[in-house]
Amino acid sequence: MIVTTKELFQHAYGKYAVGAYNINNLEQAMGLFRGNLGKLESADAAVDEAVAAPFIIQISRGARSYTDKRMLEAVIRGADEVFPEAVFAVHLDHGTEESCYDCIDSGFYSSVMIDASHEDFEENIAITKRVVERAHAKGIVVEAELGQLGGVEEDIEVSEEHASLTDPDQAVEFVERTGCDSLAVAIGTSHGAYKFAGGQGLHFDRIEAIQGLLPDFPLVMHGSSSVPKEWVDRINEAGGDMPGASGVPEDQYLPAAKLGVTKVNIDTDGRLVWCAIHREFFRDKPAEFDLRGPGKPFMNAYAEFIAHKNQKLGSAGQLAGVKETLAVTA
Repeated sequence: MIVTTKELFQHAYGKYAVGAYNINNLEQAMGLFRGNLGKLESADAAVDEAVAAPFIIQISRGARSYTDKRMLEAVIRGADEVFPEAVFAVHLDHGTEESCYDCIDSGFYSSVMIDASHEDFEENIAITKRVVERAHAKGIVVEAELGQLGGVEEDIEVSEEHASLTDPDQAVEFVERTGCDSLAVAIGTSHGAYKFAGGQGLHFDRIEAIQGLLPDFPLVMHGSSSVPKEWVDRINEAGGDMPGASGVPEDQYLPAAKLGVTKVNIDTDGRLVWCAIHREFFRDKPAEFDLRGPGKPFMNAYAEFIAHKNQKLGSAGQLAGVKETLAVTA
């Protein structure tokens, strides 16, 4: 069942974070749904309520243009039919004003993100407000961004010297003037597989300051992949070249959630799982050429990965509670 992120956040706020996972193809979609329902053996396995979690499917502009946006949307519609127990939002990640309008008008997306964080403060407000007005008129919710993360995310690249943490006072003004439903804040994370060095981590003092001025307002954490050493090592052992990759420590997810971070974006980690499984498969079976060969173990590995992430986010086992909340507010 497709719902809005706002509906998911009402149950999650201050208790756990909802995982927001980027997908690009059929195999990722199948692994994502299985993992969020605890169907870790096969698509026909019963839902594991102790593991089952609400989630957010994120579709980037790159994913929409990888083949054709209608292809990926059709895969998600199909998954919704195959897995009717699932509760999730369909969200445009890092949208431009133009792509936001396209998604709003499509009637499929329940949530869009307008990313005008590269603009100056006033222009960011103006663009975001226009998107909010158009989205709210159709019952669609809007995520905006204030502050800039460093690193690379598809066609978005911000050098570390131009990265900037979100100013708490500006965040209050921004939310009040735009009417956005959630706010992606720059709190020390960065995009890509090379995030942190040494003991660097999240700026919890900044998160706490923002929450203090915006109580009960959902905050979003981008660039939140943990870049697990296990998967990086497996990639490198299978012929990859990713020295020094590092990410957000998973034990920082829940403390951030307690401070109002209600949505955590995870993209890079899923790509690492894909890369490791495929590299290992063709390394170990060089005569193989059937794309379904690595696809099957990838779907299983990705489902396990999703279930693990949800445990760290605190969303595992929350699906039943979300359904109860939705039934009460319906």
